[in-house]
Amino acid sequence: MKLKNYIAGNWIEGSGEGIKLLNAVNGELVAISDTEGINFEEALHYGRTVGYKNLSAMTFYDRGEMLKKIALYLLERKKKYYELSYKTGATHVDSWVDIEGGFGTFFTYSGLAKRMLPNTPFWVDGEIQKISANGTHLGTHILTPSEGVSVQINAYNFPVWGMMEKLSTSLLAGVPSVIKPATPGSYLTQAVFQDMIESGLLPEGALQLVAGEPGNILDYVQDGDSVLFTGSAYTGRKLKSLPSIAGNAVRFNMEADSLNASILGLDAKPGTPEFDLFIKEVRNEMTTKAGQKCTAIRRIIVPEHLVGDVQNALSKALDQTKIGNPLNRETRMGAIVGKKELEVLKGKINQLKSETELIYDGQHELLDADFESGAFMSPKVFYNDQPFEKNISHEVEAFGPVSTLMPYKDAEEAAALAKRGKGSLVGSIVSHDEKFVAETSWKMASAHGRIFVLNRDNARESTGHGSPLPTLMHGGPGRAGGGEEMGGLNGLHFFLQKTAIQGSPDILTAITKIYTQGAGKKYSDKHPFQKYFEEVEIGDSLETAGRTVTEADIVNFSNVSWDHFYAHTDATSLTGTIFDQPVAHGYFILSAAAGLFVSGKKGPVIANYGLENASFFKPVYAGDTITVYLTAKEKINRGVKGRNIPSGVVKWLVEVVNQREEVVCVATILTLVAKQSPFLDLKFNTVRKLLNGLSENSERKFGIMSPQMMVEHLEEVVRKGLEITDAKDFEQIPEEQIEKLQDWLYTNNKIRPGAQYPLLKEGETPVLRHKNLDMAKEALLNSLKEFQIYYRENPHAHHYHTKFGMLNKEMWELFQRKHFTHHFEQFGLI
Repeated sequence: MKLKNYIAGNWIEGSGEGIKLLNAVNGELVAISDTEGINFEEALHYGRTVGYKNLSAMTFYDRGEMLKKIALYLLERKKKYYELSYKTGATHVDSWVDIEGGFGTFFTYSGLAKRMLPNTPFWVDGEIQKISANGTHLGTHILTPSEGVSVQINAYNFPVWGMMEKLSTSLLAGVPSVIKPATPGSYLTQAVFQDMIESGLLPEGALQLVAGEPGNILDYVQDGDSVLFTGSAYTGRKLKSLPSIAGNAVRFNMEADSLNASILGLDAKPGTPEFDLFIKEVRNEMTTKAGQKCTAIRRIIVPEHLVGDVQNALSKALDQTKIGNPLNRETRMGAIVGKKELEVLKGKINQLKSETELIYDGQHELLDADFESGAFMSPKVFYNDQPFEKNISHEVEAFGPVSTLMPYKDAEEAAALAKRGKGSLVGSIVSHDEKFVAETSWKMASAHGRIFVLNRDNARESTGHGSPLPTLMHGGPGRAGGGEEMGGLNGLHFFLQKTAIQGSPDILTAITKIYTQGAGKKYSDKHPFQKYFEEVEIGDSLETAGRTVTEADIVNFSNVSWDHFYAHTDATSLTGTIFDQPVAHGYFILSAAAGLFVSGKKGPVIANYGLENASFFKPVYAGDTITVYLTAKEKINRGVKGRNIPSGVVKWLVEVVNQREEVVCVATILTLVAKQSPFLDLKFNTVRKLLNGLSENSERKFGIMSPQMMVEHLEEVVRKGLEITDAKDFEQIPEEQIEKLQDWLYTNNKIRPGAQYPLLKEGETPVLRHKNLDMAKEALLNSLKEFQIYYRENPHAHHYHTKFGMLNKEMWELFQRKHFTHHFEQFGLI
């Protein structure tokens, strides 16, 4: 019944009586939270030492892959999280936002990492800065994980998302964390956390959990540590001023309560799509999570002549919202998280009553629940008739299904009212009048972390007023705490130390793993485009032959490209320009450069992936001779999906010089470069040579096959790629499964030992067809030769595979390579 804490790699039960955590719907005991007796000083020390060492040593790319694997692992176990979430008073939709929204944050940051972050433990930030006349002394910046532990104090409204949102950035940045969920609902946080630990995907010390009250944990934070707090502004300010935080330069990020506003545009009259959207959005924000959202709409700002229309429409919408037990399918709003929080909410409502009028107090009948046992409250709407005089609406946040309606006259007043919240996480404007939206939004922007504009054009795909997104900043100024969370890769900066690096080009290249102009180049006989991704080294270079540009080149490129800009085609129009004669097109120079440095022979380079930072410094005229220096600048490991060959991106520095060794053009091109395959290349002579190493006495490393049985099995499977097999003779493979299986063929994942051959029943062994092993080898080689010739002559042929469905030539070859590798490794031949 007691929730265990996870401290220094061990599950620990508190030594006190603990705090009873009750079901918000029926008041029944769910669990007991107890953190008494925890050695918080030890926990932080363990994170700084063991956790930091293990997590910071991983690359950004690998941490991103870890996030994805954790999210997939948790997603498979989501059913039990929903069962616990209902006990917090959350409906199914509320729970989906909290649980799967939290996992989605991990997925988003995993994708960002694999697309945009390096496969190194550090991150180069910004361009190289030239700080000396001759370029022998340069500077740049790198970002490394801050050497400490992150203490993350979360609010009770989102037990899962609140944790995952902070962890997505701290884990990706390489900083270990101690998670302190709010005590109500901590049983849900603990369940998800426990599965993260049991997944085995996290390095030791990366995460710890304080499942309840925080005790004196913040007394032990020190320089290098960070604290992230979500909760009330009052509590946040107290924590921020603690001597251990203020005196030790501990990084502190606060996301506090927020009196968010939504503005109905002057144009959004009843009958317009915007009016209906506004009513729907306000109702949703008041009732989702029973209004227990830091981004919920607390102030409803409407044109003064529409107050009555909004009041009537909103009242009707709230009347239709069914409240009660989240397990009832008709329920649309659940309970407040607990009785204690309900009493606090009632106190805030009484404060609002002191200055404003309660104009809606829905007396709802509960579904499968009652007000006495559960922590329920019906929606409440107040009216502030003088919002510039009565300040209670701009000062008191009732954290529940409570909001205040107030009038405005023009855009100036609307923005001014929105800003009276003294800093908000989000403000929204519902209008189709672009001028009104533009004028209002920039005026209120200084007091808001996010501005959400809704109208008929984006309503279908809108994510809503109250939904923070991983790719956009979540936070706000002033009362909202002044913090910034998520915001794409910017969210990592809070956990990273930025350091200026100065040195010679060679030194900067060595430190950053990115080639710096002026550093030494590595020349070899092998063309760089003939190297696999793993073989390419930073600094690998190629000096090309020269090419003399002719007048015909310039004319022909103009005709091919249709670029007839006067500087290329009209010598009579050059007076007063920077050109002495018709100049070669910049894009021709790049194209000609590519013609000089590419390798025509097929190799690991798959495709041109992009072009960056192209600059032209000197004109190139007919008669000039250009030469290209190509240098491997940077390597980016890249996760690929679907039917793509495993590959990485190589950035190449292209320097084009003329016959006077003057730089005329510099650019960075990106190529997609295949990774070395771990699978056997099925060249006939290679396979024959390896088979020569197989005898009847060869020992197998796994499985039950004898050497001859294995060779005959390979022959049979090779022939399956040539036969006409009727899919109807086999059990139907679901369409979505076939797609995943066929995508798997393109990965570097091997066939696992023990995989069952689909044409054999369990316990059955194949009957040998050949007299001896040598005859079996000869038959296999003949079959392989026939297979290769067949697909050369029939490149568009498709044949059925009993496990993977209908395969084309490329898929069959990928499968055969995996299959031969699997069985040759079985007998230690490779």
